[in-house]
Amino acid sequence: MSDHQRERPGQVIGFLVLALTFLACTPTPPGYANSDFGQAINNARLANEGFTRCQRFVQGWLKYADPKTGLIPRNLDKDKDIWNAQDCAGDNYPFMVLTAAVTDRELFNGRMLDMLRTETKLTSRIGNLPDTYSFSKQGFAQAEPDLSRIIFGSAEYVKDGLLPLTEWLGKSPWCDRMLALLDDIWKHAPIETKYGNIISTSQEVNGEMLQTLSRIYWMTGEKKYLDWAIRLGDYYLLDGHHPTRDEKMLRLRDHGCEIISGLCELYATVSFALPEKKQAYERPLQQMLNRILEVARNEHGLFYNWVDPQTGQHDKNLADTWGYDFNGYYTVYLIDRIESYRDAVRKALSNLNEHYRNYPWEGTSADGYADSIESAINLYNREPVPSVADWLDSEIKRMWNIQKEDGVIEGWHGDGNFARTTIMYCLWKTAGLTIAPWRQDVIFGAVQDGGTLRIVLLAENAWQGKLIFDVPRHKVNMKLPLDWPRINQFPQWFTVEADKTYTIYDLTGNSKATHTGSQLSEGVGVDLQPSTEQHLIVR
Repeated sequence: MSDHQRERPGQVIGFLVLALTFLACTPTPPGYANSDFGQAINNARLANEGFTRCQRFVQGWLKYADPKTGLIPRNLDKDKDIWNAQDCAGDNYPFMVLTAAVTDRELFNGRMLDMLRTETKLTSRIGNLPDTYSFSKQGFAQAEPDLSRIIFGSAEYVKDGLLPLTEWLGKSPWCDRMLALLDDIWKHAPIETKYGNIISTSQEVNGEMLQTLSRIYWMTGEKKYLDWAIRLGDYYLLDGHHPTRDEKMLRLRDHGCEIISGLCELYATVSFALPEKKQAYERPLQQMLNRILEVARNEHGLFYNWVDPQTGQHDKNLADTWGYDFNGYYTVYLIDRIESYRDAVRKALSNLNEHYRNYPWEGTSADGYADSIESAINLYNREPVPSVADWLDSEIKRMWNIQKEDGVIEGWHGDGNFARTTIMYCLWKTAGLTIAPWRQDVIFGAVQDGGTLRIVLLAENAWQGKLIFDVPRHKVNMKLPLDWPRINQFPQWFTVEADKTYTIYDLTGNSKATHTGSQLSEGVGVDLQPSTEQHLIVR
């Protein structure tokens, strides 16, 4: 049983009295029998710490923003004079935006949006495509534009930063920026192939594009995005660039793993949109995945950093992005029901708690922890192996302990990944719930048991606001036909459908109310009294 489904025995006398009074006076929730909210309050405290740490991260970095432009630097030791697309915009800034979206709407609608407008105005160099900007020069760092550099930075900005924001926010100015970049990237695609021009020969860049295009095709319904993705799919799966058959080096960690997930996301897309192309890709894709399983895993089922797929020679170190690769396997499992792919995912998950507590991912960097924790959260959402919950609770604290007093993590652009993964963790602990307005002394958490959600809210001081329920964002925001696992997505836990009805039982106020999913996603009013737990059950 997973952590977000587990209940614990034992209750305080005060709550028993409250529950018995409620049972005598109001209709009882179906299946309700002296439920325990202890795990929910524990989840609330952990989520509150995580959200607070993300706020501190944002405030810490904003202190180092360039006074004239308001943009953040690439790093705080070297490269303090520049803003660039692949690092500042791709890794750090977007998760400042996300933190503000969840915890500080004034900052979100103000300074975060101003930074987007400034970046767009100052750094766009080839059409909408950005180039590196120097604060001291008040202009571009390089005298002449280099198309390959600019395409690389733009692709990183789109996939690592703007795409996760769009999956969470839906339509927004950040979504508009993403589409403008994507269109101009392909407008200037410089590499000629027999399938049409592509943007790069790099597996990293093309893998990022495969992921992005496969999702944006569904979001927009525009066929050009699928056409561009198929160019890449044909190039890798139907030509002489097959990742395991034709290459002597396959990188399975960051900066290489993107091609595996990217090809699998395209495979999922054509399975629904273009079945004849799915049939053409099936055998070469499975050949790639099978060969990687044969030669690129250790005894616990985790991937090495790199492998020579021809000889089986591999690096001795493990990829912190192991789950990024497994996202692709699980996606193909969802399409073709190949049990060995699911078994491979479950094997890796089941070994984490016993063998990989405090493992030195990337030399114990916060970024290494972030990628490995994200790997586990995303797959645990699909395969709730019980021991994974304990591992996540252990490893998130190790990552949190790296944060400095001023809120900065390590002082480089990878700090944004700390916030990205922390918010993923917090949303697990709240089952996707958020509140507005967020306030540090207001804690909220939940435990999910199938279609039932137990919620605890508690505030040190009186608070009035809204409790906002999550929606199936893969359908609502992205219009995906299937919620396949995606790099940097924010997994869905308890979601509400707009036209369905839900009953909220307020055990503290001895009442119940019925709402539509649409009303719950807009937020239901909550009035918290100081230091008084509010217990809700949602069906």
